[in-house]
Amino acid sequence: MPEASSSPRPGSRPGTVEAEPTRDQIRRWRRYLADEIAEAEIYRVIARRKESPEREILLGLATAEKRHEDHWRLLLGNRAENPPRPSPHRILLRWLAKVFGSVFILALAQRAESDSPYAKDQHATPAMVADEAIHEEVVRGLASRGREQLAGNFRAAVFGANDGLVSNLALVMGIGATGVANSVVLFTGIAGLLAGALSMAAGEFVSVRSQRELLEASSPTQVTLEAAEHLDLDQNELVLVYRARGMKEEDAVHRAQERLGYFSCDCDPSFSAHPDGSQGPVDYSDDHEAIGSPWSAAFSSFCFFASGAIIPVIPYLFGMGGLPAVALSAVLVGLALLCTGGVVGLLSGASPFKRGLRQLLIGFGAAAVTYLLGLLFGANLA
Repeated sequence: MPEASSSPRPGSRPGTVEAEPTRDQIRRWRRYLADEIAEAEIYRVIARRKESPEREILLGLATAEKRHEDHWRLLLGNRAENPPRPSPHRILLRWLAKVFGSVFILALAQRAESDSPYAKDQHATPAMVADEAIHEEVVRGLASRGREQLAGNFRAAVFGANDGLVSNLALVMGIGATGVANSVVLFTGIAGLLAGALSMAAGEFVSVRSQRELLEASSPTQVTLEAAEHLDLDQNELVLVYRARGMKEEDAVHRAQERLGYFSCDCDPSFSAHPDGSQGPVDYSDDHEAIGSPWSAAFSSFCFFASGAIIPVIPYLFGMGGLPAVALSAVLVGLALLCTGGVVGLLSGASPFKRGLRQLLIGFGAAAVTYLLGLLFGANLA
């Protein structure tokens, strides 16, 4: 820690002051100091749950934040003692890091780095401004790894639930606006839930099953090994097999000669279904695992859609009806849409509030259309 002093420091370089700092400057610098301390702690907490090289990267970020902390301590002198609490955002982030330590926290940290005020503060050095920009890219890279791991299941969960929310809210509001009995609205909502969930499940089953069948149809077979000994090297089609698999002509010729025993180097086994010529065929189970099971995909889609579609029906399950039921249904779905949109925004590094609001407007827009149509048909039927 630099020697405490309240005397003015020379302004010989960017980030220093030439006169006694004002009360506003001192308040701002102390807030910066508290935030830098909190950010360094956040990175250290996340690092404890990571393995190399991610651990070293996060600890490197914590070290950089310590440099920024030292800068504000230098400007503050003895005023740096007992810094205030960090901003509420960083308090929440630090707590979440201690509890979860997941990709969600890295996504929040990415937003915190992107919102740095240093670019507009003359007392922050150019190096600090550059640091914050680089930190955002580092955290973006770390968060992207977690996003890739969550991509498949997360996408199915969020969009399945969102489809259930929007479609069944639109259905319930449209039917409810016609003035039919509450039991009709309830059974319509249940039917919509089952129809949509079964449709999602069937579609996911067919999609995943088709992908697995396409993978099986595209996998190389053992025919090149079985037929190799009977081929004429000058007039053979074995070269064409490897060219069809993506090899260049000269590589395909070399590979064909390997199969025929002219070479033993086995230079590019990735194009063969039997790489070393002695073991069984290549195992494509990893590719099948990446695609997933059609039954588990169907079950997941059914549950995700149903979890969203049940929310608009909840007021009617408890005996409510009329406008109060429609209003409560809209409120419940609105809260759920804000949550799903906020999570999408959080993981994408965007503003959770803006993404949640966008999701809300889209869902309510679709429901408003069916509600107005329900009012129109209800009036005509009356």
